[in-house]
Amino acid sequence: MASNTAAGAAKAPAPPRSRGSVTGTRRTVAALFLLPALVLLGALVVYPIGYSVVRSFSDQSGDGFAGLDNYRALFTDDGIRTALKNNVIWVVFAPTVATALGLVFAVLTERVRWGTAFKLVVFMPMAISMLAAGIIFRLVYDQDPDKGVANAVWVGVHDTFAQASAFPKAHPGRQSPLEPEKGGAFITEEPVRAGDPVALPLVGVAPDQMPDGARKAVQARPEPGRVTGTTWQDFTRGKGVGTLGAPDPSELGYAGMRIEAVKDGEVVASTKAAGDGTFTLPEEADGARLRLPASNFAAPYNGLDWLGPSLVTPAIIGSYIWMWAGFAMVLIAAGLAGVPRELLEAARVDGANEWQVFRRVTVPLLAPVLAVVVVTLMINVLKVFDLVFIIAPGSSQDDANVLALELYRKGFSEDQPGIASAIAVFLLLLVIPVMWFNIRRLRREVRR
Repeated sequence: MASNTAAGAAKAPAPPRSRGSVTGTRRTVAALFLLPALVLLGALVVYPIGYSVVRSFSDQSGDGFAGLDNYRALFTDDGIRTALKNNVIWVVFAPTVATALGLVFAVLTERVRWGTAFKLVVFMPMAISMLAAGIIFRLVYDQDPDKGVANAVWVGVHDTFAQASAFPKAHPGRQSPLEPEKGGAFITEEPVRAGDPVALPLVGVAPDQMPDGARKAVQARPEPGRVTGTTWQDFTRGKGVGTLGAPDPSELGYAGMRIEAVKDGEVVASTKAAGDGTFTLPEEADGARLRLPASNFAAPYNGLDWLGPSLVTPAIIGSYIWMWAGFAMVLIAAGLAGVPRELLEAARVDGANEWQVFRRVTVPLLAPVLAVVVVTLMINVLKVFDLVFIIAPGSSQDDANVLALELYRKGFSEDQPGIASAIAVFLLLLVIPVMWFNIRRLRREVRR
């Protein structure tokens, strides 16, 4: 029996020998593969961060130790404080609005036949660089309605409800019976009488700027018991060319000019001039003075000053949302594709309307995706620079200032590298908690 045991032991297979690697151990191979990435990471990330931290504690020359003076400037310098305030506005509003729009687009495109095409159009701005987007919106926000799309639309809507004056530069010429009145109006020097036509000549409106309804001016005819007259563009002057103070065949009437009859400071009658400039007032106007109210000469509405001190930051945030709402839409649409449809149908069967399904079922199920989108956009807006630098004009760039732009200005324009380094470190400290939150959430989702 002992011999059988020995024979069995001899036949038992030997344990496998570990196979060696040509390049050495597995750790060595892993280290060699990671080495190029680690070198690049150290050269492009670790070293700049370390140098910025050291430089932030140095004076502006870089030779002396400044302590916390550079960091103290973050909360005492007016420009940096404005940048901090604007960064708070950016972080609160830009990611929230972009994510909300992305959510709405993602939900609605599921019910649209051409949803894919719509998503492509909304996402297309992501293919445009920040530089190009800044140039586009600098033109969109141009003050001139003939150039800026935003003001062209705004002025069009405004003029639909409140017609602008056609005579903003009109004024009495020489030997005119009109005199200026407080507030920009013009009034006759003497009272007018019924049956005696009144001439109200004006100058100052270019022929190509006259209203479309303007026709050749004619002399008003007298009417018993009524005050008649003509208001027109009296631009033909000189001996043998035209008659001063009387309508000539080449002159146009002020179509639509408003005329008021004023007695003792009160308006007793009013009317508008016809296309040929003639007008007629009832007998109540007899003995009154005729006034051309200031509304006739109000400057035309020129829209909003989008890039002025009060609106420049919201305007730039609008351009950012235009670019990044498509990014939010794509991520949310991907999350929406994974939502179990039976849950939505069950809610509808239980009697919930579409708004209740959206608010109580869709949004809670998409909460992890929405959080990732918001946090990603928060990190992005903390570093925004290009749009502010390009869109904001020099006159309002201080009002639109953000930390990244202030870092550039301190480091390159004002030659204060110590403060610029402190801003860079401060930005890093702001981004790290947001990044940490995002990474934790992603890991939690992977574990699920």
